[in-house]
Amino acid sequence: MQYPHYNPASDNRPLSDEELNDLDELLAALPTDAAMNVEALDGYLAGLLLTPGRQLAELPGEAWLPLVWGGDGQPDPAPFASGKQRKKVVMGVLRHLQSIALAWTHQPKAWEPIFSFADGEDEDEGAEYADAEDWAAGFLMAVDLAPEAWAPLFDGADTAALLAPIAALGGEDGALAEATAEARDAASRTIPDAMLALWERQRQARPPQIG
Repeated sequence: MQYPHYNPASDNRPLSDEELNDLDELLAALPTDAAMNVEALDGYLAGLLLTPGRQLAELPGEAWLPLVWGGDGQPDPAPFASGKQRKKVVMGVLRHLQSIALAWTHQPKAWEPIFSFADGEDEDEGAEYADAEDWAAGFLMAVDLAPEAWAPLFDGADTAALLAPIAALGGEDGALAEATAEARDAASRTIPDAMLALWERQRQARPPQIG
């Protein structure tokens, strides 16, 4: 199965909030536990855009798109009821990818990742805690596609601190797996600025992926 490449010059419109909710519901309704939710998808796409040394447009769609729904391989074929449903998911993913790239390029301070939020309890009633576990897990799935490219950033003096909260929240043995809501919230809220710092670093190293 071949899928479209990501084209940063395409005229794909970013998803509206309603369309993003529709995509999340469509992914949730697929008959597989391997499909990403929209939070993991958001992190995954961010990781793909930020992968060092590679333009996402150069990566065939079949190399990264099927991971969104758990793959197309055997013994578990793609979990779509029809080609139309598959196309709807693919186009939704491409449009959301475009929206991230556009925001980072033109309105970076207005960009917000998609995290879970939980209300505080007891004396913290009224507080709202961010939890980027699913987002970070999706980001790390993109890292796993190019571990050699990412290794210097996870170890680098100027980049390790930017990525540490993602590993702590999304890794299988992450340091924050059993942490308090306050600690997970604090780590989660460092991610937006970290992503923008990595995007700027990438922009200075090469032309951006979106016009």
